[in-house]
Amino acid sequence: MKSVEEFHPYPYLAGALNCFFWVFYGSPMVHPNSILVVITNSIGFVLELAYLAMFFHFSHSKKQRLIVVFGLIGGAVFAAGIALITLLVFHNTDRRSLFVGAICVAFSIILSASPLSIMKQVIKTKSVEFMPFWICLAGFCNGTVWAVYALLPLDPFILTGNGVGALLGFVQLCLHIKYRRTTPKGGSNDMPGKPSELQLPVSQNQVSV
Repeated sequence: MKSVEEFHPYPYLAGALNCFFWVFYGSPMVHPNSILVVITNSIGFVLELAYLAMFFHFSHSKKQRLIVVFGLIGGAVFAAGIALITLLVFHNTDRRSLFVGAICVAFSIILSASPLSIMKQVIKTKSVEFMPFWICLAGFCNGTVWAVYALLPLDPFILTGNGVGALLGFVQLCLHIKYRRTTPKGGSNDMPGKPSELQLPVSQNQVSV
């Protein structure tokens, strides 16, 4: 039977909000000439909604489904409120960029913190079984590429969020190098958590900035 097991919808709800705010940040009304930011985060936003739809469909818990529904409603209300404040209170793109950019960085840092529990587990168990190498590498490359993009010209908001992501990705890769030889081949029953109970590392901006 297909099931979401012990996974939670919170990372996907936060990811959807994160992508939305980056799309809003890159819009002509807030930060003109940021088409790449809009395109990549639009893709990320659609993917997050798809993940949430699948989570809702395969979840057998009424509580989890309600979290998805009310999370989406609450997120939409919050996003609409921020959009209204941005457009009605701030009357030039510089101030709008500062306000929305700060919110984007806050969400990016929150999402960047999501792999910390996995990293702690890796150090504790000396096993990278539940921290896939390719996801860590993708997170590092994603953060690095967007950090470089943020330097041309300088965009402190994109640079901060993705700089943190690149740093965490680098640390994860270092943990892989250190603990790959001590990782059980085929899994271990001594691991304190099942795969379904552990969240995979998440790049702070998903497929995007």
